[in-house]
Amino acid sequence: MSEEKKEPSKEQQPSKPQAQTHEEPAITGEHPEYVTVSAAHLKSLEEQAAKAPEAQDKLIRTLAEWDNFRKRIAKEKEESIRFANEGLLETLLPIVDNFELGMQAAANAQDAKSIAIGLQMVLGQIQNFLRDSGLEVIDSVGKPFDPHRQEAIGHQPSDKIPEGSVLSQNRKGYLLKGKLLRAATVTVSQGKADKAKAGK
Repeated sequence: MSEEKKEPSKEQQPSKPQAQTHEEPAITGEHPEYVTVSAAHLKSLEEQAAKAPEAQDKLIRTLAEWDNFRKRIAKEKEESIRFANEGLLETLLPIVDNFELGMQAAANAQDAKSIAIGLQMVLGQIQNFLRDSGLEVIDSVGKPFDPHRQEAIGHQPSDKIPEGSVLSQNRKGYLLKGKLLRAATVTVSQGKADKAKAGK
C-alpha cells in the first residue's frame, strides 16, 4: 500500500509571523536626522531662553511705568478737586475788595442814595460774574407755570395774569449751564376774581 501523505498537525504547522508594532527609533547618534532636528530645536530654545531676562526686564519696567502713571493721575485728580474753586475765588476777590470799599464809603456817606449806588455797582459785578460762570436766572413772572423749574407756594386771583401763569416770584430760580440749580418759588394766578370765586 502506498503511504498516504498526512497533513501536519496544527502543532507542527509553522507559525505565521506576527505583526509587529512600529516603534519610533530612539534619538541617538545612530540617527543623524533626529540629531539635526533636535539640535536646531535646542538652539531655538537657547535663543529664547537668552531673550527671557530682557523680556522680563521690559515687563517689569512697563509695570513700574504704569504704576507711576496711575499714581500721578490719582494725585492730579486729588489736586484738581482740592483747588477746583481756585479760579472762582480769584474772580470773586475784586468784588469783595469793592464791597469793602463801599462799606467804608457808606460809613462816611451823608445820604442813602450814594450808599445805594455803591451797592448797585457791587451787585452788578456779582451778576456779571455769575452770568459768565454759566448761571442763568429763570424768568417766571407772567409765564405759564412750569413744575420742572418752579415751585408753587400759593394761588391768587388776578385780572391781568391768566390762570395757570406765574403771578409773582417769591424767590429767584437759577439754571447752571441749562441744568436746574434751584427752583423758583412762585405764586400762581387763579385768573379773574369772579372766575376764581365761581370755582370755589
